[in-house]
Amino acid sequence: MKRTGEPAPLESTRQDVPIRRKDRDSERHAGAEERQGIAFMMASAFLFGLLGLFIKLLGPSFRVWDIAAFRFGGGLLLLLLIFGRRENLFRPANPRLMLIRGLTGTAAFLSLVSAIQLVSLSTAMVLFYSYPAFAALIAPILFRDRIAAVDVFWIAVALAGVAVLFDAGMHGSLTGRMLGVSAALFAGLTVTLIRRLRETHSSAIIYFHFCLMGGIITAVPFLADPRLPRTAAEWLLVLGIVVTSVSAQLLMNQGFRYCNSWKGGMYMTSEVVHTTLFGVIFLGEGVTWRFWVGGFLIVGSALFSHLRTQRPRLPRR
Repeated sequence: MKRTGEPAPLESTRQDVPIRRKDRDSERHAGAEERQGIAFMMASAFLFGLLGLFIKLLGPSFRVWDIAAFRFGGGLLLLLLIFGRRENLFRPANPRLMLIRGLTGTAAFLSLVSAIQLVSLSTAMVLFYSYPAFAALIAPILFRDRIAAVDVFWIAVALAGVAVLFDAGMHGSLTGRMLGVSAALFAGLTVTLIRRLRETHSSAIIYFHFCLMGGIITAVPFLADPRLPRTAAEWLLVLGIVVTSVSAQLLMNQGFRYCNSWKGGMYMTSEVVHTTLFGVIFLGEGVTWRFWVGGFLIVGSALFSHLRTQRPRLPRR
């Protein structure tokens, strides 16, 4: 008969060792993948900020349709040149979901540009960068993804940082504000779809079909009155727009292989920090306390959210 308090057999302890080691290896692998995702997202946010600088330097003489045509048309050509021989970009494994992603991405882009024309830039951008919150709402409904309460808190902190940085005030027409919210809704749906598509598609084919759909939608208004670059400086800026948009989008798509939609979106809000910083460095814009406080909230929310997932678990007994 086994006595009370008698130690567990040595054989049982030995059997637990491989299980614990396997758990630790799995946690380290998951942590490494998340760090990869953060690196891709932060690099993408940097390039999107640079893209915004190039668009601003190009000037107001070019309309949204012109910029969209440069971005989508140039993206199609560049992707075909780089990836055309490696993979069949015209045959996605899930054409229906790819079509929906192209439509929602184009709708987000056009809604944001329309909102900027009707309300202040700060109002439009604060509304648009609420898209991680929409992603957190959409992902559990469509794909049964789970989000913890603490992740909702850090998303709210990131959105507060955007509001502080842009000195947000809900000014302008109701239509413009509704378009800003629509842009965020479509963007939240888009990143959720990218996350799912990334499981079976490469980053290149996802962006290729976005450019294809966007190019089809914007071709008619662009061709009705096309405005092309006239100087070497304008051509260089257009080339910069194409290269940065393709690079940023590919990095973002790759990042969604390693992190979920709302967390990836939260990391992408660091784009506004880069955009503001580029304005200070290259356009002579001033720095206020809003940049430091807003930037701290945005970057800090991403950092603390990541650190929460990296806490070591207590060993099993």
